[in-house]
Amino acid sequence: MNQLTFDPANDGRWEQYDQLATRAYGHPIGDITHLREHADLQVAVRGGRVVAGGLGLLVDQFFGGAPVPSACLGDGCVAPEERGEHLATDMTAARLRPLPERGAVISTISTSSTGYARRLGWEAPTHVLAWAVATDDLQRCFAAEDFEVEHGLTDEAEVLQRDLARQWNGPVHRPTWWTRWKQDKDNLTTYRFARPGHPTADLLSLTTKRHERHGTSLTVHDFWAAGQPAAAMLAFLARHNTRARTITFRRGALPPYPTLLHGLRHHRITAEAWHPWMLRILDIPEAIRLRGWPADLTTAVPIEIESEDGDRGRWMLQIKAGAAEIVLTRVRGQVTFTRRQLAIWYAGGYRSTTSARMAGVHAVSEKALAILVHSTTQFEPWLPDHF
Repeated sequence: MNQLTFDPANDGRWEQYDQLATRAYGHPIGDITHLREHADLQVAVRGGRVVAGGLGLLVDQFFGGAPVPSACLGDGCVAPEERGEHLATDMTAARLRPLPERGAVISTISTSSTGYARRLGWEAPTHVLAWAVATDDLQRCFAAEDFEVEHGLTDEAEVLQRDLARQWNGPVHRPTWWTRWKQDKDNLTTYRFARPGHPTADLLSLTTKRHERHGTSLTVHDFWAAGQPAAAMLAFLARHNTRARTITFRRGALPPYPTLLHGLRHHRITAEAWHPWMLRILDIPEAIRLRGWPADLTTAVPIEIESEDGDRGRWMLQIKAGAAEIVLTRVRGQVTFTRRQLAIWYAGGYRSTTSARMAGVHAVSEKALAILVHSTTQFEPWLPDHF
């Protein structure tokens, strides 16, 4: 069999990979064209043919309110005739390799084949759900409030989105080209919400397509709210009841707070679990340094972290005045993380010491574990962005 090589794609191999992805997925993948100016494409070649590949985006993700350089991997595939030989694992490693050299200290991947991602060190900080609710139920439960709706995205609304994204662990700090890419890809319609005489407080993006029998199918892609006024967006969606029987919130579109569920009189709502986004720490000291930390926390905790080869390294984590550093030490750790557990902790996925222990985190000191959990739970994990 011809030898397999992994290489960055030139123009010809971009075209080959586009054709391969269409064959492997069963439909065209528009991102391969749309992201060509912004993404890195690595491919596997055998006998002069592209047989696997995938895109890598170097963007920032917010953690603790600070942007952290991330290698976001998407649109990967393996030729059907090459499957079953663990090529996806080798291809993912090859896709990731050039991005830390350009500054990435963490990496995020979204894949339905979570097993191989876990073997390579990624882990899911939280579950991901899509929601569907009858539009008539929204109309009965969310009355029209004193709010104004305007169509279109403005600079003010983009600033709002970035400010709100900082309040979660995981959202992409969207670069200037991001919005145009999403608008072109999904044909999004965006609305801004504000109380009379006040600045924009909520931002909603949706897409519609003709229903096969009557009306439209409506899917929400962006749902950004500064607080309880999210009810204004739900009331607005309820106004579509004559055209759309159901409102679907795309996977991850709804942030993990209970505005929708608590506002419904009856829980006639469907939740569908999707494959999660998964996080991996590439450079532990830099990932710790660049992340945001609670300004009121001062502590030093010795921890042990399992390395990629299975050995345990001893580290001292020091947090003070909203900054942190982690350095090697000889002090025995009071809490032990695997690399995957470290990623969950980094994203604030352990909401209590109980959830950490139930996930297998070992601690000889309950106090030390409580301090560590508290240090990353100021914000909750949520990644509404897709790539």
